[in-house]
Amino acid sequence: MNKTTVKLAAFAAITAAALALSACGGQSAGGEATTNPDGSSSGLSGAVVADGSSTVEPLTSAAADLFKEAEPGVNVTVATSGTGGGFKAFCAGETDISNASRPIKDEEAAECEANGVEYTEVVVANDGLSVIINPENDWATDLTVEQLATIWGPESEGVVNSWSDVDPSFPDEPIVLFGAGTDSGTFDYFTAAINGEEGAIRTDYSPSEDDNITVQGVAGDVGAIGFLGLSYVEENEGVIVAASVDGVAPSTETVQDGTYTPLSRPLFIYVSHASYTDKPQVKAFVDFYVENSVEAAGLALFVPLTDEQITTAQEELASLG
Repeated sequence: MNKTTVKLAAFAAITAAALALSACGGQSAGGEATTNPDGSSSGLSGAVVADGSSTVEPLTSAAADLFKEAEPGVNVTVATSGTGGGFKAFCAGETDISNASRPIKDEEAAECEANGVEYTEVVVANDGLSVIINPENDWATDLTVEQLATIWGPESEGVVNSWSDVDPSFPDEPIVLFGAGTDSGTFDYFTAAINGEEGAIRTDYSPSEDDNITVQGVAGDVGAIGFLGLSYVEENEGVIVAASVDGVAPSTETVQDGTYTPLSRPLFIYVSHASYTDKPQVKAFVDFYVENSVEAAGLALFVPLTDEQITTAQEELASLG
């Protein structure tokens, strides 16, 4: 489900993109130009299929909504099976784009290679993976990496059950844990950054591939804590609160300048070469996505790419033809 409601107005960037795409002679999914009865071009048509990270979904959906203004004949669908689930579908050749909140793993890349699926990794935004607490929690507003490891480490299961077990100055309030499921790139990133090993985590927490479930869980219990992308914090202001980590709060500025560590990260889309070169609507959408990534990031409440990151992404796509 697209959690971001995007209200659009006609603006210069979209109009320019629409004119540029129309000037290229839009084609349908089958490669044939579509025309109006008067012989003029009516733009592109066909489908673009994306799946993967629930963290990246709002960003890709925002880009799709913007693109719809330029090319209403193209249907962009965005599913959320988690980063791992998205790569499974992508490497099986079932999708054009895979949304990912972490880089592709070696075994996933091998699966793509075995199936003849070539791809390019494109950074589309930046994110601060956030540690969230209940708004009524006034004792854990600033946590250290060491304290987070004490809370989430696999050796803490059955041992660290109360906030007072984390720090004697904290109240004797039960800790209730929520977070991303194992198919999520957020899960992989968080466990590696906090517990020192990807996948290392206590099992007595409530996992979900839907970050909205984590939001609801933390919002419903004063002793709850969870982890998810920064955009969910900004969208749910007052419902949940992001704790600072080692004195630094997650924000656009701290993510871009690198001071929010170790939980800052890039967000990706993986683009199928075959889709990009053989489906004009896929190429048009991906090019548009990167060109308008700052606009999309603003609408979806993500940290936008820097100018340097945008240039790098455009150069990578240009190499595909």
